[in-house]
Amino acid sequence: MSYVSIIVAVDDGLHAPARVRLAAELAHRLGARLVGAAACVPDYPRGYGETVVPMDMVIEEIRQAALDRLAGVEQIFRHASCLNDRTEWRTDLAPPVSFLEGQSRAADLVVVGRYADDEAVTSGMAVDVGDALMGVGRPVLVVPAGVEHVEAKRIVVGWKNTPQTRRAVLDALPLLRRAEAVQVLRVSDGEDRAEVEDVTRYLALHDVNATAQLAKPSGWTVADDVRKAAGDFGADLIVTGAYGYSRLREWFFGGVTRDLLANAPVCCLLSH
Repeated sequence: MSYVSIIVAVDDGLHAPARVRLAAELAHRLGARLVGAAACVPDYPRGYGETVVPMDMVIEEIRQAALDRLAGVEQIFRHASCLNDRTEWRTDLAPPVSFLEGQSRAADLVVVGRYADDEAVTSGMAVDVGDALMGVGRPVLVVPAGVEHVEAKRIVVGWKNTPQTRRAVLDALPLLRRAEAVQVLRVSDGEDRAEVEDVTRYLALHDVNATAQLAKPSGWTVADDVRKAAGDFGADLIVTGAYGYSRLREWFFGGVTRDLLANAPVCCLLSH
């Protein structure tokens, strides 16, 4: 298994260039194609599409403004990925998450950003990390605002014996194999070492240099314990499953996933 095609969600936010540079660098290192994807919903007046609005010229101006924003975002992508010779650009006037979901059919890995408070993304271009995780059907690399590089030489796997985490480990194999060291971490009051060591033996069959680590809960959150372990290990990537449940057609994340998405200082590779 390898990543031969990586797609990065691009927008007009403050940290979009850094995210594209990270994705471009990763694609270059893995010999993968890099696809930039951006979509924008024009800010049409209320009622447009439902009733006849007698303002065709204004509507066209709004549509053109959205196309102009997308053209500007394309330039961000082209400039930040200029060192890659295998790039593609895909765009549309459409809801950005739905567009990303559709384009992910041609990718092994999807890169999205975790927005800063001052990100200033045009509302019709923003990609919600949670919606992307639940919809793209691919592993998602979540990049914190301002992070420009992910060496992935030292990786922490936040282990829990669930379908999501098992899938995340499989999805992350192209990076785990290239890492200098991988720590499989289980935060638990129970005696789970045999389980974690079973995972490390499995990874060894895939030529992954992994060790098992069983940690007692600190009294803070599990996400805090995982973040601390990543810092102590010198990791710049956390791999784990994304947990959530649906209610009234909305997705709600469990505490660990929500906390990692909100506060992890390093990139997280998540699978659902």
